[in-house]
Amino acid sequence: MAPLATKADLAARLGRDLTCDEGARLEALLSDASTMVRSYTGQDFGTSTSTVTLRAQAGMIVLPQRPVIGITSVTAIGINGTPDIGVVDYWWDGLDKIRIGEGNFVINLPEIWWDEDEGYPGTFRVTYSHGYAEVPADVVMVVCGMALRTLTSPAIAGGITSETIGPYSYRIDTPGLGLSIVMTEAERKALSRYRRTVGMISVRVG
Repeated sequence: MAPLATKADLAARLGRDLTCDEGARLEALLSDASTMVRSYTGQDFGTSTSTVTLRAQAGMIVLPQRPVIGITSVTAIGINGTPDIGVVDYWWDGLDKIRIGEGNFVINLPEIWWDEDEGYPGTFRVTYSHGYAEVPADVVMVVCGMALRTLTSPAIAGGITSETIGPYSYRIDTPGLGLSIVMTEAERKALSRYRRTVGMISVRVG
């Protein structure tokens, strides 16, 4: 996947052109920062189409990637040897949830589905489009901040930083401070609204 920020985004925040050494590291750092942001939020951010297999909870499916642009298809996964069947009796809330119907508008479904207590199969395959036309500004801000903090650190290989002011001095061990991408607590808070929430699922035994 493409990085969530560009060289121009980073240079604008740095306030100058990158040096040759900085430019040589830039692509990898932006890629690492973007990977960490995607891993933390569970979101791709770019516009694309995905096919996912999800378990419904009480007939409701929560799609993992947001924002959802449109639903292409919903397919019920066959149970006990029955075939997969396309579902047309569903309702999309316009955000990230799909409500599976109760068979009012669907014909020729396997009778075994309606013999179950919940009245519908539990697992569905959904194809849908999602993502942002442009990466959100706060996501670009976080990616640039993570990359810049590492790029401009004076202690790329680690070591000891020391400073003396009059009679006072201090020494700080810096084990590779400028070598690896790190996400701060403030950056986690900035990304919190994009994180996927974890919900409970219904499980039937028998």
